[in-house]
Amino acid sequence: MRKYILKETNWKATKDIDFQLAVLPWGATEAHNYHLPYGTDIIIADDIAAESARIATSLGSKVIVLPAIPFGVNTGQPDVLLDMNLNPGTQMMILRDLITVLNRQGIHKLVILNAHGGNDFKQIIRELNLLFPEMFICQCNWFKIPGASDYFVDMGEHAGEVETSFMLYLTPEFVLPLEEAGEGKARIFSIDALNEGWAWAERQWTRVTKDTGIGNPVLATSEKGEKFFKIVTLKIGNFLNELAKLDIAELYKDRK
Repeated sequence: MRKYILKETNWKATKDIDFQLAVLPWGATEAHNYHLPYGTDIIIADDIAAESARIATSLGSKVIVLPAIPFGVNTGQPDVLLDMNLNPGTQMMILRDLITVLNRQGIHKLVILNAHGGNDFKQIIRELNLLFPEMFICQCNWFKIPGASDYFVDMGEHAGEVETSFMLYLTPEFVLPLEEAGEGKARIFSIDALNEGWAWAERQWTRVTKDTGIGNPVLATSEKGEKFFKIVTLKIGNFLNELAKLDIAELYKDRK
């Protein structure tokens, strides 16, 4: 039993702990090429949150990891069988209810640990900040942590070398042999502005990729996954520790 994992612990272990910070892993249920499971984002979010919380706890912080949310925004994939969608408005309602509980019970810091590129909680957090002024709410996207290019050749964003390496390290029993994976070739927009990022439109996934992947997983290894997983969780663990111990009144400081 890990006392910092809510789904594993019990009230006897938690009732006298003054938790400083809650972590909410948030994934998605969607196809990940042919070789990775639908729950890839859930598994990665859960395992990163658990290891990061372990590190923060070892440094003296009182952190609790909530059960992962298994569904994310998949509005661009309505024709991919069993890709499950939560609309952003539904995410807002889920967060509002969970934050109501945390706020009432005196846990005033929440980190949403996001593992799915289709999830973006920024606008939701803006709205929740007005509803819960006592709370500090932030999102943490593990896949935006720098350094992956030091370990991986293909930086494809979905079911490619990075995610496949993580899964080979975390749950190899769920990964098919890589020779069964698609190449993860992806089409791009025919308008430059949309490719450059200063204009944005949602991608229709099955018009972009035939195998649902973006990025070739062929060079993925468990060893690469282990190395980068440890880098990611150390960085996030230190962030959780720093945030947990911070007096929110001291959140800002003068520039040097």
